[in-house]
Amino acid sequence: MTDSVSLRIERMRAQLTSSLTPSELEIIDDSHLHAGHAGARDGKGHYTVRLVAAQFAGRRPLERHQLVYQALADMMQSDIHALAIVALAPDELR
Repeated sequence: MTDSVSLRIERMRAQLTSSLTPSELEIIDDSHLHAGHAGARDGKGHYTVRLVAAQFAGRRPLERHQLVYQALADMMQSDIHALAIVALAPDELR
């Protein structure tokens, strides 16, 4: 992983942690799967985030995704081309 990708992931981690205080957070860089894709050519990344947060309890999937997008809003404009989201409430863990 390059330094710029590591810094991007750490920034994502910091923003998600600050906004949603997840009890679990995993960020996976999927950019290598999209080499040559328009977003990759522009230097933006493709990521999967999996997070567990109490704020997701009682919310529909769309609302959960909106919370994640709000937390990463500035990065969605400059650093992230695509984001796959798995957003769970604590009671949904198996």
